[in-house]
Amino acid sequence: MSKYETIIGLEIHLQLKTQSKMFCSCANKDNAEVNALVCPVCLGHPGTLPTVNQEAIKQGLVMALALNCKINTKSKFDRKNYFYPDLPKGYQISQFDIPLALNGYLAIDNTKIGIERLHLEEDAAKNIHKGGQTLTDFNRGGTPLAEIVTKPDFRSPQQTTEFLQQLRLIARYLGVSDADMEKGHLRVDANISLRPVKDKKLYPKIEIKNLNSFKAVAKALVFEEERQKKLWDRKKAPQDTETRGWDEDKAKTVLQRGKEGSADYRYFPEPDLPPLIITNQLLDEAKASLPELPLAKQKRFTKEYKLRDKDAKVLVNQKDWANYYEGVLSDLRAWLFKANGLQADSPKASQLWNKHKEKLARLAFNWITTELFGSVDVKELKISGENMAELLSLIYEKKINSSAGQKILKEMIQGADDDPSRIAERLNLAQIDDDSTLEDLAIKVIMSNPEQAKQYKAGKEALLKFFVGKVMQESKGKANPQKVERILKKKL
Repeated sequence: MSKYETIIGLEIHLQLKTQSKMFCSCANKDNAEVNALVCPVCLGHPGTLPTVNQEAIKQGLVMALALNCKINTKSKFDRKNYFYPDLPKGYQISQFDIPLALNGYLAIDNTKIGIERLHLEEDAAKNIHKGGQTLTDFNRGGTPLAEIVTKPDFRSPQQTTEFLQQLRLIARYLGVSDADMEKGHLRVDANISLRPVKDKKLYPKIEIKNLNSFKAVAKALVFEEERQKKLWDRKKAPQDTETRGWDEDKAKTVLQRGKEGSADYRYFPEPDLPPLIITNQLLDEAKASLPELPLAKQKRFTKEYKLRDKDAKVLVNQKDWANYYEGVLSDLRAWLFKANGLQADSPKASQLWNKHKEKLARLAFNWITTELFGSVDVKELKISGENMAELLSLIYEKKINSSAGQKILKEMIQGADDDPSRIAERLNLAQIDDDSTLEDLAIKVIMSNPEQAKQYKAGKEALLKFFVGKVMQESKGKANPQKVERILKKKL
């Protein structure tokens, strides 16, 4: 057992998915030609005035509400002064003492991780180090960011990774950010310190800057945790805060500089922007726009459809597939009522759905995750929920078997215009369900394999599978295997 407790807090920069930048009308997008998305405002030319992007305010509000934050109905923007090649104005417009939101939390495995604040700011430009030179692409400069600062509530690197994955998922569900770490939409600064177990004091923290992948966050924190343990063991625990970077090639953190305090940035209220007022109407609109969040959806899937927690998580982790799955179930529900001549709002319909819901939910999950995941991007999927539901209903009613279902689905993925029933008819895949036809096939197979029939009668019951296989072969895979097994038992 370790002598030390690890204390971790995160500063997360989430690039918002607006059409334009935070304080000007330049486009906010990736992959543009270098320095093409710039104007006098975001380049900081003298005499220019910023204006606030209202959509960025709305997206920041929605994100803050999803993180259970208290909204400051009156906040302000501030100037954060520092000089660096990627900051053309010589300062960044951010929020200092009165941020947009405070005191939230996100629960991870029943542990509440506190959110200290969420504030809005503009991003810096991007430095490119090449051929011994530092070049600057100003396209990113001025894009809107929500900075989310957690409380020092993490106790392990693994816990931080789980938190970040859930945060990314929430941002994607809300539609406020693609949160793609490889593209820089989500960047993390991690603060880590150690203390003796049972000690309540917070010791000087080490900040690890600009981590741009979940793996980098975990590896950097694990390295820093071990490095600081060794320092504590030698009675040389960090005495001052400092900023370090993560060297991926050397798999270690490296000292960059002493960490600045707020005084070093000489914050003062932004003179070119008025206070930010959040009206009741805007706040109500933000609350009304909140969708069902990932953890709530996961819990509902396990409760309502009786999916295993890990299976529900597989769906929920991909928002579009989760929505597609529920659409298919809705169409299966409609099919069930229509097939039984019931109105959706009748008591009998509700009873019937409750009787079949769990099996249909499991059937839909298995086919969507096994046959569609990995085969096609959900955004390019041409199979409507109604057609997928019809295919599953044919399987559920045993009008086709799984093998036939896979062939039909392949046709559907490739863009066949027909519905599943017509494809089954066209490919002659309808399952043989007629008892007399199956009896004829069973008798033929038994007569053709007298030795195996004799062994079966003598007690070698495992041979039943042999006979089922032979009948399936005779029927070219179209026989109903459950009925075949029952008929063979009788005839043998």
